Amino acid sequence: MMVKQLGGVIQFSSIAWLYAAITLLVDDGTFHSADGYMMQSRSNFSHMRQSSSTILFAGAPTSPSKRERNEVVTLEVNDEDAEAFAIPMNIEEGDMDSSPFALDLNGDKDGKFSKGNDGGFSQFVQEKIMLGITPTPEIIAIMTIYFVQGALGLARLAQTFLLKDELHLGPAEMSALSGFFVLPWTVKPLYGFLSDGVPLFGYRRRSYLILAGLLGCLSYLAVGNNFFGFFDTAAVDPSSVAAAAGASAKIKATVAALLLGSGTVALSDVVADGIVVQRTREASDDPSLAGGLQSLCWGSSSIGGLLSAYFSGSLLEVMGPRDVFTITAAMPLLVGSIALLIDEKKITFPSLNDDDYKTREDTVEIDELNVTSNMKNQFQLLLQAFKEPSIWKPCLFIFLWQSTPTSDGAMLYFMTNDLGMGPEFLGRVRLVTAIAALVGVWGYQQFLRRVAIKDILFWTTIASAPLGLSQLLLISHANRSLGIPDEAFVFGDDVALTVFGEFAFLPLLVLAARLCPPGIEAVMFGTLMSLFNFSGTVGTEVGAALTKYLGVTESNFEKLGLLTTICSLSSLYPLVFLGWIDDVGATGEDDEFSVESDVA
Repeated sequence: MMVKQLGGVIQFSSIAWLYAAITLLVDDGTFHSADGYMMQSRSNFSHMRQSSSTILFAGAPTSPSKRERNEVVTLEVNDEDAEAFAIPMNIEEGDMDSSPFALDLNGDKDGKFSKGNDGGFSQFVQEKIMLGITPTPEIIAIMTIYFVQGALGLARLAQTFLLKDELHLGPAEMSALSGFFVLPWTVKPLYGFLSDGVPLFGYRRRSYLILAGLLGCLSYLAVGNNFFGFFDTAAVDPSSVAAAAGASAKIKATVAALLLGSGTVALSDVVADGIVVQRTREASDDPSLAGGLQSLCWGSSSIGGLLSAYFSGSLLEVMGPRDVFTITAAMPLLVGSIALLIDEKKITFPSLNDDDYKTREDTVEIDELNVTSNMKNQFQLLLQAFKEPSIWKPCLFIFLWQSTPTSDGAMLYFMTNDLGMGPEFLGRVRLVTAIAALVGVWGYQQFLRRVAIKDILFWTTIASAPLGLSQLLLISHANRSLGIPDEAFVFGDDVALTVFGEFAFLPLLVLAARLCPPGIEAVMFGTLMSLFNFSGTVGTEVGAALTKYLGVTESNFEKLGLLTTICSLSSLYPLVFLGWIDDVGATGEDDEFSVESDVA
């Protein structure tokens, strides 16, 4: 287990949100919106959220004109509650009415968000909990979508134990399928192109969320209810050819359903990101509220993830994996239902032969030819960008860094089959590592922002090697001779690796942000995050191949130590190519703007 391993794509998304939110809390980062999924921060930091990869991220600093309109007013209160608010100042008469965040004395307004001014408990909830945003039905819907994305982790351990105990797959097959299930996340820019340019039933966001919700619910229900008995062979001799064929068909159907479920989560993630970007763009006149929306989304996803982390294991102590899938099926259905609350005008394409065509007030007219031309132009610019050595070399380094093999699948079998660790304990481990990730993000923000990206990657890799090799103590049971219980060792090892993982991972996000040329920031960043996911899939598949080659099975762990050693030491070889990021990785995050200017 190396520092680059974050435990899956869902956690990858949550960590990126975590990074953005921590910056808002620690550094008063304030977000604006540019085209696509590019965000900007007044505090000069790069933040992203994987839309895995259509990403929200913050890059260049706010323009002087924006700074002049937003003075910082400090409220003189006690030290614990001292807080600074960005309030529009020096706005000429008449501007307030047109501002997306125009205030009125009743704490109400026409628009998506507002800062209430009605005092009392409702104002406290709006200012402190909702971060200054009025909890309109659409805001509640957006928060719910992100909460569900985090809470879908409830079925993660259920998926593992379903494949392991009910379908009787070995560690090599399990690892191979783990990489296979990530494939829908490697083409997320495609989902972004579809939702932006190909409306379903006249809607670009709402209809895709409904589709994702229904398909996701169907896939979880099918797995949870054993495909409604379609592949049952109770009347057939278990040793017969028909029984074997039925078992094989059930495995294939399970894999297909899980792959579909993964794809629906990726699709809803992209669409939800698009909604947030659009709403943040509308809030650009009040960046403090725009940043508040970002934090609300992250907070909702993180709460869902933290709640599901423990219960994903504890539920398996009282019910089977399929029962957990049945419960989880309600969550994507909730996304499809609450999507109806998204405030979106219907899109129409004008008829070239109808002179009497008129667009209704509740619709938006789109020129289909312009949309197609813009998509083609962005694709051509993307190809041109990748021909530049200053871009393809860092991209290749990212691929090499992320694609080193892992032994996670084999270690899971060892912990459950050899050490006897149950689902409830593994759920607690997930919860603790999620909290450790928060500590890692905070530590990076506090102490490593000014350190050159190259130096961070170098030293975290060097430090992680002995941490990865420390698992040999657990595999050989030498930790017991040292008086360290297996459970305590697993907790300590996972916490340390998670913190170092954040230290190494967050600079890579900054690195990716710096590679985005002007004009194609969104599609370029989305492509880079797809590269992250694809590279991780390659690493997982290589690890699966090594597991099978070394003969590590669900009961034979004789070569597990060798597998762990190979995977740990292989993380060092990308350092040979560290010079490929000299142009964009020679400075820390705080110096990003000057570096970006030189690269562009």
